[in-house]
Amino acid sequence: MQLTMASVAGRWSRAVGLCTTVLLLDMAFCKGFVEDLDESFKDNRKDDIWLVDFYAPWCGHCKKLEPIWNEVGLEMKNIGSPVKVGKMDATSYASIASEFGVRGYPTIKLLKGDLAYNYRGPRTKDDIIEFAHRVSGALIRPLPSQQMFEHVQKRHRVFFVYIGGESPLKEKYIDAASELIVYTYFFSALEEVIPEYVTLKEMPAVLVFKDETYFVYDEYEDGDLSSWISRERFQNYLTMDGFLLYELGDTGKLVAIAVIDEKNTSIEHTRLKSIIQEVAKDYRDHFHKDFQFGHMDGNDYINTLLMDELTVPTVVVLNTSNQQYYLLDRQINNAKDMVQFINNILDGTVEAQGGDSILQRLKRIVFDAKSTVVSIFKSSPLMGCFLFGLPLGVISIMCYGIYTADTDGGYIEERYEIVSKSEMEGQEQIEESKEQQEPNKGGSLLPTMQQPKDVLEKKTD
Repeated sequence: MQLTMASVAGRWSRAVGLCTTVLLLDMAFCKGFVEDLDESFKDNRKDDIWLVDFYAPWCGHCKKLEPIWNEVGLEMKNIGSPVKVGKMDATSYASIASEFGVRGYPTIKLLKGDLAYNYRGPRTKDDIIEFAHRVSGALIRPLPSQQMFEHVQKRHRVFFVYIGGESPLKEKYIDAASELIVYTYFFSALEEVIPEYVTLKEMPAVLVFKDETYFVYDEYEDGDLSSWISRERFQNYLTMDGFLLYELGDTGKLVAIAVIDEKNTSIEHTRLKSIIQEVAKDYRDHFHKDFQFGHMDGNDYINTLLMDELTVPTVVVLNTSNQQYYLLDRQINNAKDMVQFINNILDGTVEAQGGDSILQRLKRIVFDAKSTVVSIFKSSPLMGCFLFGLPLGVISIMCYGIYTADTDGGYIEERYEIVSKSEMEGQEQIEESKEQQEPNKGGSLLPTMQQPKDVLEKKTD
């Protein structure tokens, strides 16, 4: 039995060792496609397109990104991408990182000639690779045929198309694309390439295709082209998270969110989500210029954002540009109730809460400080006691030292006064005794001075 157990243990040990070796080899293999960059990178980079991770060795987010970044390097090599993948320690080469505008860690940039594009999307392998493909390619991609158009439509959920020849509108389109290529795709096509269901009042034109339909840019109604593209680059209904809400702040739209628990399959949770989806789809033409729709799993982020405790499920409407929000003031039973609530927000009959006033900013500072302290004590009570107990202890010792120093000083000063007073009294007594002695000495001298006079008188007699 002992021999059998020993043999099993040996096999298990060898298996674990083999798995560990394979894992280490795999990690080393992935790392082989990510180049460690140094000061020579600044002069040698312009001949190639580089996707670079600027990191700091002590940064926790950087360490979390490292295995994903190695996978990105491996994938880009396997698909034969012209983009090279590298990483640079921004603390060791701070001057180079500063030239590229690195202000935080990790910072992902695609460097293409003299241009540098910041990546601001989710830190997943697929999203980073998609960003690299989009930015490294042509700024405006041509669509030469209907087949190519259909292929692009199946592949991309949102994309923009310029239709027509050379024009001032095309110049504006190119300028907008050079700024916003980090977010979405830009194409150009002739009128005969676009689908038959697309109707255009005039040419040239700029269109966005999304949500199984399209919208045409109108310079008089929509204003600046770049601003319009920024507003329209999202699908009408989204699964929300903190990063996406931050990005939606640039659109100027209100965001209607069903806050639910996706693990909860009760009717109330699914009903609110369905109502928001129905409004987003059926009232798209009416609301899409002013509203973005979606749902969020859980209320943790929303509670932090609003500095409030929302009961799940519920609906909240956010104005991410000024930190205002609107809470339900009625029961939502169907899409019509939701539409009425949205219309009341637009006409101002629903009161806005929050905002970015001075009072709200002070409230935010206090809330963030409180949340930080609570999170530290929850995650590591000992660390919390050390971080907050040590400064308090030092301050207490300093206060005690100041207090005792004042007390001792007063005692010494008082003692000095007492001693000085005693010395003065002693000095006065000495002076008085001297004064008393001086007359006695004078009396003893008078007789001696008078003796000659008496003698003379006797002699005279």
